[in-house]
Amino acid sequence: MATMESLIGLVNRIQRACTALGDYGGGDQAFSSLWDALPSVAVVGGQSSGKSSVLESIVGRDFLPRGSGIVTRRPLVLQLQKTEDGQQEYAEFGHLPRRKFFDFASVRKEIQDETDRITGKTKQISPVPIHLSIYSPNVVNLTLIDLPGLTKVAVEGQAESIVEDIENMVRSYVEKPNCIILAITPANQDIATSDAIKLAREVDPSGDRTFGVLTKLDLMDKGTNAIDVLEGRAYRLQHPWVGIVNRSQADINKNVDMMAARHKEREYFATSPDYGHLAGKMGSEYLAKLLSRHLESVIRARIPSITSLINKSIDELEAEMDHLGRPIALDAGHLMLAFQAQLYTILELCRAFDKIFKEHLDGGIPLGSDMRSNFAFSLGGWKVYTRRNKGKDVGGSEEKKEAGARERFQEIEPNGSLAFNLEFRPGGDRIYGVFDNQLPAALKKLPFDRHLSVQNVRKIVSEADGYQPHLIAPEQGYRRLIEGSLNYFRGPAEASVDAVHLVLKELVRKSIGECLELRRFPTLQSTIAGAANESLERFREESKKTVVRLVDMESSYLTVDFFRKLPQEVEKAGNPGGNPRENSPAAQNIDRYAEAHFRRIGSNVSSYVYMISETLRISIPKAVVYCQVKEAKQNLLNYFYTQIGRREGKQLSELLDEDPALMDRRLQCAKRLELYKKARDEVDSVAWVR
Repeated sequence: MATMESLIGLVNRIQRACTALGDYGGGDQAFSSLWDALPSVAVVGGQSSGKSSVLESIVGRDFLPRGSGIVTRRPLVLQLQKTEDGQQEYAEFGHLPRRKFFDFASVRKEIQDETDRITGKTKQISPVPIHLSIYSPNVVNLTLIDLPGLTKVAVEGQAESIVEDIENMVRSYVEKPNCIILAITPANQDIATSDAIKLAREVDPSGDRTFGVLTKLDLMDKGTNAIDVLEGRAYRLQHPWVGIVNRSQADINKNVDMMAARHKEREYFATSPDYGHLAGKMGSEYLAKLLSRHLESVIRARIPSITSLINKSIDELEAEMDHLGRPIALDAGHLMLAFQAQLYTILELCRAFDKIFKEHLDGGIPLGSDMRSNFAFSLGGWKVYTRRNKGKDVGGSEEKKEAGARERFQEIEPNGSLAFNLEFRPGGDRIYGVFDNQLPAALKKLPFDRHLSVQNVRKIVSEADGYQPHLIAPEQGYRRLIEGSLNYFRGPAEASVDAVHLVLKELVRKSIGECLELRRFPTLQSTIAGAANESLERFREESKKTVVRLVDMESSYLTVDFFRKLPQEVEKAGNPGGNPRENSPAAQNIDRYAEAHFRRIGSNVSSYVYMISETLRISIPKAVVYCQVKEAKQNLLNYFYTQIGRREGKQLSELLDEDPALMDRRLQCAKRLELYKKARDEVDSVAWVR
């Protein structure tokens, strides 16, 4: 069966491990606290209540610092472990695990020195506990936490908040449901004014967790006693009150042995006319045994919940370690192996990002409506219209790079704007939306009606004829009208390239953000994002050249068969027998330059331009996909791969320089995981079934 020694010793070992890790309870922990789940006995009392004397009586040794004011300025976790009779007593501190103290005067000095190490030579307090283990045949297995004494007034050298600070520290221990409260109250003080009882009543109104201890029974006024309190009539608790008779100050000054003090205490209760009938349930020895048995029973009852907490915490910590990523193991003694490990890690991270990018490009995942934006080419420049912030100019290098496109769109529609409505949804279907909706809409908005109006046709044909009018058909005029019309196609062609470029950039941004592995390495993350965007810029420039070539090819060689198939215009016949001047060439030229003639020319050119528009509507998407989308899918990081292979190990290390906050979080997780696994092993090592 599980013995009292094994149960309490288990909690002692886990508490020591918690303190070494920095887990000593409190609500400001970054992780769930294992310390808070462990049963403990907290010793609470006001200053000069005899709290230190009670602890020394339980231990049977004089080892605690003494003095006026606040002596206990850090929690002292006192772990008592019973040894076999005849073995020498000794003490060990958690911060000095390999050193045994056989002289308990040295224990007192070390407690004072360790307190000063954290708080300094001031009278301030600290929540960081001191762990002290005492091994003796004269103790029972028990763990007590000695807390600073409650006070009502700050003395010289203390902050004004010291009263509140001490109460908050004590409260942080006793308000935990796993804490057993040992409330110390001097018998020569009215129980109604006891600081310890007042605090215990607030956090444990039912009294289930509170043990009441009355000290200084021998110092009460003659003719008075504390029977009503000890028998539970003055203030009832679920557990019996225990009376204690401490050493007097004269005994302390004379260095009276603690064993002798215990004997004197037993004799006092046995011979007292007031407390003789309670002698078997009074004294420090009885208190220690009572607390030990109760602590053992509480631990036994809490073991299933502690085990559940440990297992749950291990699962959560392992999941977080997987999320944070395991540290890269680099052997500084093997530079080549370290270089290869770094390079392999970088390439794996690149492939992880590239995989997500391709998934978005091939699939398409809708974003919320708050991500929708308008990408507009306007008279005053390109603007980005968002639902929250309309009409912000896109500045910087992007605006400079698109200056040529802006000018062409100004030519297209000087008094308006041509907009490509892009919902920046990280999916490849947005690219199809550009080709299927935005490009045709942009082609329809081209100002051919103005360019091919009768007035403009007459003007261009006349200018093309120069000083010598055309003889039969105005071929130069036709060519100039067609070339001028085809130039308008440059704007939508380049706009399609830019619109697809923005979709690809958005896919890169989203993919970078969704690649959890890259979050560990912000430098590498930004480097990959920069390399991907540089590649997209190169793809865009090549795509622009290609779509402009498509337009230029249509301008450089016209489809002659189209015009040969047009119905020929019949010239107005001469007037036979009429005035010879009416049949002269001059008369025929006047008819040739009539309004109907120019309208006919404009109609012919419009039909030809429409044919070219249909051709470009089909060929521009093919060119854009080939030069941008396909290249981005296959070769997005190819240039980065060639560059990364030329870098030295130090440069690779800089790329893998993790966020310090993330590294610290992983380190804390690893330590906490080690603690919980160790605690699990400790629990498993004890047989719980009787």
